[in-house]
Amino acid sequence: MTAMLPARKDDATETLDSEFTRGLGLFDSTMVVAGSMIGSGIFIVSAAMARQLGSPGWLLSAWIVTGILTMTAALAYGELAAMMPRAGGQYVYLREAYSPLWGFLYGWTLFMVIQTGTIAAVAVAFGRFAGVLLPSIAEDRYLIPPVHLSGGYAISLSTVQLVAVALIALLTWTNTRGLEYGRVIQNTFTTTKTGVLIALIAIGLLLGWNADAVAGNFSRFWEVREVEPIAPGLSAATSYGVFVALCVSQTGSLFSADAWNNITFTAGEVRDPHRTIPLSLAYGTMLVIALFVLANVAYLVTLPLSAVQQAPADRVATAALEAIFPGIAVTLMAVAIMISTFGCNNGLILAGARAYYAMARDRLFFAGAGRLNAARVPACGLVLQGIWASALVLPRTYDAGTGRYGNLYGNLLDYVISAALLFYILTIGGVFRLRATRPDAPRPYRAFGYPVLPALYIAGAATILVVLLTYRPATTWPGFLIVLLGVPVFVWLRRSL
Repeated sequence: MTAMLPARKDDATETLDSEFTRGLGLFDSTMVVAGSMIGSGIFIVSAAMARQLGSPGWLLSAWIVTGILTMTAALAYGELAAMMPRAGGQYVYLREAYSPLWGFLYGWTLFMVIQTGTIAAVAVAFGRFAGVLLPSIAEDRYLIPPVHLSGGYAISLSTVQLVAVALIALLTWTNTRGLEYGRVIQNTFTTTKTGVLIALIAIGLLLGWNADAVAGNFSRFWEVREVEPIAPGLSAATSYGVFVALCVSQTGSLFSADAWNNITFTAGEVRDPHRTIPLSLAYGTMLVIALFVLANVAYLVTLPLSAVQQAPADRVATAALEAIFPGIAVTLMAVAIMISTFGCNNGLILAGARAYYAMARDRLFFAGAGRLNAARVPACGLVLQGIWASALVLPRTYDAGTGRYGNLYGNLLDYVISAALLFYILTIGGVFRLRATRPDAPRPYRAFGYPVLPALYIAGAATILVVLLTYRPATTWPGFLIVLLGVPVFVWLRRSL
């Protein structure tokens, strides 16, 4: 088995990967950041957030908190990216700041759920909105009807699931053809969907301006109206309840803006990575966060808060557009979200395989994932990622009481929200640790606002994590369990090699 594995490369922080094609410039890298962030969440999650928070002011505040946390994290990651511009990104940072175990646990969770589960979720979202255009694509139109398993689970293949798997297969294949294919798709679709989001904002602010909605939302900006309880006896109707609701609502906004770190995985293919990656992290996150906050302003000038809260199927953007262009909004938004999810998944698929490449080079993943094909991309890692992401599309959850089916990846993503936060906290903590343990290492870029801003991120993210542990334990502890399951796998790999 050892003979099949590639030798580990020199990991000196100043060493650059030379086996890749350095085809990503600043614009391309910024498109990876922005394109991986903009999926379907911004068009949907504000409904649930509005129900939790109960006021326009707190809804916008939640998105602003998300923006501050995301941009602060991105600026801190810039130091690590400039210091260690290696394929694998965050995996490498955790390995170098702490130990190979922490790097592996991140990579394990990334492959098992974070990256692949997100790819599956985005692909299913693409399929669902394709069903708006083609009614034959629906979650209850089965090629293979649900086969029930024990414990409230089932496996099926609906036409929506088929479209999702086909999308994953298509984008996996195009990315195996070389970086140029992935780059062109990413730039084209990210530019397009950014334009679509800007157009949605402009239409809402200029054409959708609803005097009654504006008066109701902004004259009673902080007033809490109809609100869902966060826990028995606790809601945003009290000051403490508002604090808890702000933290809990971050599971929607913070992770709608997630995946900005994916550019760090592709550092081996970025030109002048010491400069380009920190700049792309800053530009990409600032662009997307500004658009996300403005999109919510557009919702609030078009719709009263109650309409945001009660948007059919939580499709807030569709409801806002329907108020402006009755009859065609559903189709327009379906096309917009299909463009958005297509581009988002291309970025996720392109970047994820580079993390598995770095793990394989450390002999902590399948050996083939650590080799490049003739097009100088990690094709085996791309294929393995595609197979597992497709597999996550097929399992369903089943509620016997209502007879409704859900998606297993949705549960898994809920579980790893806490784990993802933990890894972000640890990675930014790595900035402090490496300043102490490697004070003389070259740092072409130093974290903006260090040590105050990185410390504030750690404090803010840790606070959210504590609140989730307290008020959402059912979807928080399983995330840590998924991470801990990687420990015996790591031990087995180290002993068997």
